[in-house]
Amino acid sequence: CPSRRQLFRRKMAVLSKEYGFVLLTGAASFIMVAHLAINVSKARKKYKVEYPIMYSTDPENGHIFNCIQRAHQNTVSSLLIFLAVGGVYHPHHNSGALLVTSVLSSFSEPSKRSRGALGSIALLGLVGTTVCSAFQHLGWVKSGLGSGPKCH
Repeated sequence: CPSRRQLFRRKMAVLSKEYGFVLLTGAASFIMVAHLAINVSKARKKYKVEYPIMYSTDPENGHIFNCIQRAHQNTVSSLLIFLAVGGVYHPHHNSGALLVTSVLSSFSEPSKRSRGALGSIALLGLVGTTVCSAFQHLGWVKSGLGSGPKCH
């Protein structure tokens, strides 16, 4: 029967050197989130939407403010969980998909939202790396941290 210390050691994960890319992506994402927050602040003044009201009901220009607000909200709501979880086993894929998602979410004008399909594909990639990381962590598939088959 293994001791408590042996059980604790078995549950620890060893992060690959490349996980540093995920951390750098997270740090860079702070700049993107700050940029989007500044856009929301400027839009609140321009379209007269007082805080804490989340969305404009103005029939003439409300949709413009709402697009700017949603770009910020969508980025913040999905960023951290995918950054932390999916990047453990797939740091390169995860960082790339996060970068694509963050950059594309900065297009707040409705006319530029046609690029959103690529962002959705990137978001699916983040979900995929997260699920695959969970499978690897649970031992359902071999770990991609070393040699051997991976989830993709």
